[in-house]
Amino acid sequence: MSHVRVLIAGGTGTIGTAVVTQLRASGHDVHLLSRSASADPLVHLWSPGAEPLDLDALGRFDAIINLSGTTVAQLPWTAKVKAGIYNSRVDSTKTIVDAISRATHKPAALLNASAVGIYGERGDEALTEDSAAGAGFLASVCSQWEAAAFETPAEVRVVTLRTGLVLGHKGALTPLRLLTNAFISGPLAGGKAWWPWISLNDEARAIIHLLTSKVSGPVNLVGPKPATAGTLMRTLAILLKRPYWIPVPRFALNLLLGEGGREVLLSSQKISPTVLEADGFVFEQPTVSQALNAALRD
Repeated sequence: MSHVRVLIAGGTGTIGTAVVTQLRASGHDVHLLSRSASADPLVHLWSPGAEPLDLDALGRFDAIINLSGTTVAQLPWTAKVKAGIYNSRVDSTKTIVDAISRATHKPAALLNASAVGIYGERGDEALTEDSAAGAGFLASVCSQWEAAAFETPAEVRVVTLRTGLVLGHKGALTPLRLLTNAFISGPLAGGKAWWPWISLNDEARAIIHLLTSKVSGPVNLVGPKPATAGTLMRTLAILLKRPYWIPVPRFALNLLLGEGGREVLLSSQKISPTVLEADGFVFEQPTVSQALNAALRD
């Protein structure tokens, strides 16, 4: 990949840190947007949803990557949590799109975060980027999130990154590892729900691949070999040398975690990375076992 100058929002999160690390290791010029002031000349202050962003004042960028968004794992979902999930995604996207629209020198591409939550609960249905959006809170948020991204001027290539469960040393794997190490791992509501997963390494590699690709539109960032919740949790237990034995019934999850638990833990989504693979991307961790091994090594 030729040298690129990239502006990243959400660059200090789990995914953002991995993307920044890989880009800088390859010699690319990476600037960050932050809500906190910094003396670092490569870190720029912004207030999404509150103040406009002046891209011309920051210089020319080949691409913008927007990974902003609070975690959906704050369970149960109160009205305040749901507002935070929505605002942190849609407001940041609208602020960036507005800045691009006003900029004299526009980036060639906007890679904007999205999530597999757009598909909702789908059972055993095989899902690709052409599948319709589903129902539920996350599906609604993701649909509005992507719609905001696609308001970007037509000359800018837009990719929405429909990310699954990212398996890395931090993030979504942390509570699963804690449960397993505490000897209380087992099937969640039978363990038959499909959990779309991807290794943190391949997530970052795929985003960087898409920086200079010609692909536009939604792209599923998930591993090529779908796995159920039961398979993922059992594999983690084997790798950690812990038992996988305490089932958690659906009614208990509904009672304890409500709507958020149903959408985050119980939704079944059998998703394929159709666009990504057709564009020539090759996974380094193509199985959930390899992804978990890589995460635990880190």
